[in-house]
Amino acid sequence: MSHRLLGAAMTAALALGVTACGSGGSSSSSSDNALEIWIRQPPDSESAKTAVKLADAFTKASGVKTKVVALFDDFETKLNQQAAQKDLPDIVINDTAQLGNMVSQGWLQPVDKAALKGGDQLAETAWTAATGADGKFYAAPFSAQSFALIVRKDWREKVDMEPPATWEDLTKLAVAFTEKDPDGNGQKDTAGFVAPAGTKRGYASWYASSLIYANGGDFIKATGGGKYAATVNDPKTVEAVQFLQDQFCKTKTVNPGAVSNDTTVTHEVFEKGQGGIYLVGPYVLARFVNSIGTDKIEVLPVPKGPSGGPGTLGEGENVYMMAGSPNPDNQKKFAEFAISPEGQKIGMNKDANGAIVRLPVNTTVDMAAERQDPRWKVFQESYANAVYAPPVPNWAPIRQTSADTINAVWADCSANVKTAMDELNTKLTQELQSQKAS
Repeated sequence: MSHRLLGAAMTAALALGVTACGSGGSSSSSSDNALEIWIRQPPDSESAKTAVKLADAFTKASGVKTKVVALFDDFETKLNQQAAQKDLPDIVINDTAQLGNMVSQGWLQPVDKAALKGGDQLAETAWTAATGADGKFYAAPFSAQSFALIVRKDWREKVDMEPPATWEDLTKLAVAFTEKDPDGNGQKDTAGFVAPAGTKRGYASWYASSLIYANGGDFIKATGGGKYAATVNDPKTVEAVQFLQDQFCKTKTVNPGAVSNDTTVTHEVFEKGQGGIYLVGPYVLARFVNSIGTDKIEVLPVPKGPSGGPGTLGEGENVYMMAGSPNPDNQKKFAEFAISPEGQKIGMNKDANGAIVRLPVNTTVDMAAERQDPRWKVFQESYANAVYAPPVPNWAPIRQTSADTINAVWADCSANVKTAMDELNTKLTQELQSQKAS
């Protein structure tokens, strides 16, 4: 492959990229035949370093040179820039929820599951997240995750409360964290919940979805034949969004500024001790163990809602083999290595920070043998009831439109949740019609 000219728009971003040429010995600037791998991770992060380890191990096993580019902010925008230049990378490791968008852009090559070495070892649930609206596979599953509550255990013990078993318990714990000075500094400066409740990348919808699923609700439902109907104004979904509006507006147990925050900011809010309950995936567990202290945090399952459950959001990352690559054989080899037990274990990174495989999708990998921290088991057990985004042609606008509405009812305490969700249901119906999915 001739080296890819990344264009002026990418120069600054790639200057921050993490590059790896594997065991071939060439520098990244001269690795003309390297397999180019993009991953959505901050370029200076431990996760980016793990991606380099994975690429190096692949090179050692296959002899194929690699170049890893780690980008985080505006990842999809930068992919669009590369697509406009007909210059996509060979491999992209990115969120499962981006599959529909990339398929609709024509960026992805279909994957023959039967011909993918090791494909039969992968969990069927993970394969659902690699399935397009047409029923074809467009990626190799790489990492899975469910969601749980990371809670300040020391605070919970300070306010003398048990782990929450119901949503009512969850509210009581959040109120105690807000009002009873759990950090003991004599000031009323703590919140119950920390939440990435902003609209960027659809975070408000992303955050709410685990509670929606825990209450038996949903955004849309399958009606057969690859068609869907909007159900976001279902009473169970409305109840979940109302529960969260009550936290913002009645009990006032959510960290200030949450309606403008993304996950990057929310991670820091939790680390600074500004709140004590974080509904989040397992990818921050090792980070919080290091930054807060292992004895101060615990992982608890999301309680079933009053009308349903159990359930949380299910997601993860896929290995996408991008269209237009002159190296389809090497794309396939990398995907096969990434899903192999060796590749999965490297990506898991044991108990250390920087895991790019959260829960292994290869069923032959024993997570307990790789990770000694028992808190991972809560996420693994929650995954049994995880709900993935459905294989509509493009989930991204559905998540974003939902986030805009949900964020608005959290930001405006005078907003009527049922009315807003009725209006959202109409918008999602129109979106499904525009995608010819209703």
